[in-house]
Amino acid sequence: MQETTPPERRGRSRLVVPTRSDLTLRNFTEIAGGPLGARSEPGVITPGIFTVDRVLILLTVAAALVGVVLKGYCRVNGWETPTQFYATCYSDFPELFRNRGLADGLFPIAGSGSQFEYPVLIGVIAGITAWLVPGTGVSDARVLSYFDINAALLAFAALVTVLATARLAGRRPWDAAMIAVAPGIVLAGTINWDLWAAALLALGMYFFARHRPLAAGILIGLAAATKLYPLLILGAIVLLAVRTGRFRPMLIAAAAAAASWAAVNLPFAAANPAGWAYFFQFSADRDAGYSSPWFIYNLVAARIGMAGLDGTAVDLLSIGLFLLACAGIAAVALSSARRPRLAQLAFLIVAAFILTNKVYSPQYVIWLIPLFALARPRWRDFLVWQGIEGLHWAAIWLYLGQVTSGGPPQHNLDMPYYVLAVVIHMLAVAYLMIRVIWDIYDPNLDPVRRQHADDPHGGPFDGAPDRLRTAAGALTGSPVRKALSDG
Repeated sequence: MQETTPPERRGRSRLVVPTRSDLTLRNFTEIAGGPLGARSEPGVITPGIFTVDRVLILLTVAAALVGVVLKGYCRVNGWETPTQFYATCYSDFPELFRNRGLADGLFPIAGSGSQFEYPVLIGVIAGITAWLVPGTGVSDARVLSYFDINAALLAFAALVTVLATARLAGRRPWDAAMIAVAPGIVLAGTINWDLWAAALLALGMYFFARHRPLAAGILIGLAAATKLYPLLILGAIVLLAVRTGRFRPMLIAAAAAAASWAAVNLPFAAANPAGWAYFFQFSADRDAGYSSPWFIYNLVAARIGMAGLDGTAVDLLSIGLFLLACAGIAAVALSSARRPRLAQLAFLIVAAFILTNKVYSPQYVIWLIPLFALARPRWRDFLVWQGIEGLHWAAIWLYLGQVTSGGPPQHNLDMPYYVLAVVIHMLAVAYLMIRVIWDIYDPNLDPVRRQHADDPHGGPFDGAPDRLRTAAGALTGSPVRKALSDG
């Protein structure tokens, strides 16, 4: 019997169906009856109990449970070195709970003598969740409770990220399924608190897309007080403001972000200046960290007898190459025939930061997954990339197992294989950047714009005409170019 359309649903926009628009999913669904039929009307015909949001919630909860199951060895046997690396179940939570005074009631950053190498809001989360652990002192039971409490709250953060992205995606809410089932989040979601930053940033981008730059800026500032990378989104907003000439939303969002970041940070800076500054000093003074290109260079240089890079050289190269990449992204943003989408520029900037940064921890993949789901929602590229990130995830733990155990290379993952995994990960991210740039220059390849949309995530920039575009050194669509033409 054909289902009728309720009056309140008439006139809705039809949702984009992944099994129709994505060849990979279309072929994959052949084992389950094939893609959705041509006569169905997603977004118009009621789906019954299985709405998009409910399915996404189920997928996210299932993925979170799988992530906890993968930590099963450490949950049973404890987080001890080197077995936690060989069992690939490492997490920062037990380490920080035992060794940063959390088990003894020392509140991160605010507590006297606290040295906590993370931003303020992560310190707040770490401290509050430590208060929730029953008992006193350091014990295996309390360490496990601390991990479980944070894992449960991170599952909630993942839900927020998924649902905010689904709302943000407009006619493509199913793209948020990439986040819900992302292998990178399953594997690395409980290493650290990065999912909190991703959730706050997703909410900030949602409000920006809804033309509420003040609320967006507040949330971006809070996200930056959790992890610094969300500030990079403001760079994408600046580029689109220059391209369209709409500076007011950019100024409001930037000012609100600065104000909310300061509101969170200043009380801690006043209460314990040394504790607050420790994160910034630690970040500035650290040498090349695991899985960064600079760390890989030093490993290879040491193996073949060449001189490595010291901390000063790493700082100069890291910052210099990132600024150079940002200049290239700005050139793309201002020269393309059609204005890039906000998510495309955000993905490019964050990916450039990851590739040039002094360290690449396995959980940093969480930064890119929601942005990729908005920038280039293609499942084939996504699954290949996630498979490569899974390879890197396993390689770094096995390599750390060798380093911390001191065992012979023939019984461990030797350095060349770890280097190869890092290089492949970097090539995969670079390839995704190239694909996004290709989509910018040829919008017919852009999965979002092929559905007759402009920039559903861009808020005030959606559908805006160009005020400035550079092409071969010239300005087009600007008063300067018009004056030159009239002359």
